[in-house]
Amino acid sequence: MAKRKTETKRVTSIGGQALLEGIMMRGPKKTVVACRLPDKTIENEELEIKNPMEKYPWMKIPFIRGVVSMIHSMMIGFKALSISAEKAATGEEEEEQSKFDKWCERHNVGNTLMGAVMGISIFLGIALAVGLFIFLPSLCFNGIHWLSGSNEALGYWRSPIEGGFRLLIFVTYMTIVSLLPSMRRVFQYHGAEHKTIFCYENELDLTVENVRKQGRFHPRCGTSFLILMLIVGIVVGIFIPFSNPVLRTACKLALLPVSVACGYELIKLCARHDNILTRIIAAPGLWMQRITVKEPTDDMIETAISAMKEVIPENGEDLLR
Repeated sequence: MAKRKTETKRVTSIGGQALLEGIMMRGPKKTVVACRLPDKTIENEELEIKNPMEKYPWMKIPFIRGVVSMIHSMMIGFKALSISAEKAATGEEEEEQSKFDKWCERHNVGNTLMGAVMGISIFLGIALAVGLFIFLPSLCFNGIHWLSGSNEALGYWRSPIEGGFRLLIFVTYMTIVSLLPSMRRVFQYHGAEHKTIFCYENELDLTVENVRKQGRFHPRCGTSFLILMLIVGIVVGIFIPFSNPVLRTACKLALLPVSVACGYELIKLCARHDNILTRIIAAPGLWMQRITVKEPTDDMIETAISAMKEVIPENGEDLLR
């Protein structure tokens, strides 16, 4: 086994995403999806989605880069999820086609219907997120405020109380989701992703044995980013003067890029520095990862290693400086 270099620790910009029976790893030059197929083999596929920051350098300006990076990451993540879902179904026994299926195939409307279904699913998902995490907390506070007799002093605590409701809803939602067997496996792949990145950062050979020994809570995790966004949103909410839930929701959506930008910069700060301040900033996200990041199996680790090896550049371009 290779010896660990203790003088310095490599801090990489390489990140990933857990998928359905797979992992996506994103390096400075390549993005690769590695999936565990039903026949137990691993299949890698490279994604071809150009980063707009490479073409427009001004997008790398602090705070602007956070919004650009999130939109780009969502595009890549959606495509990676689609690929993993398709590969996970490979080899399954095909059911006999119905007359409607045959008609759709003859008239080439399958792709159109699939696109429409996916579009509706995305819309409903966004609507659910807005309703649960923005509109509902505001509505709950208004209810408490009304029950207290419209206490003026309570009104000054609107944003922190709404933020508390938002965090409570988020933690409860993720806890319930983690109980589903299929999502638990996704969270295990999430653990494999983190452990593999830690192994690389600790300058150890990428083997199952070495990866297994690593910690599973990483400061640059998407879960930590979401928690930081929620916390920044509490500060942003202080400056919104409206009490009407609909108006507050509209303002929060308009100011969402501010929360995204600040959350991104805080994540970058925690990745580059290890001190008391960054540990305090990272603590809520690391705690939340106890729900969203589970211990992986060896075959999941093998899948993460397969993706990781594909995206590591030879000249150190992935290192955060």
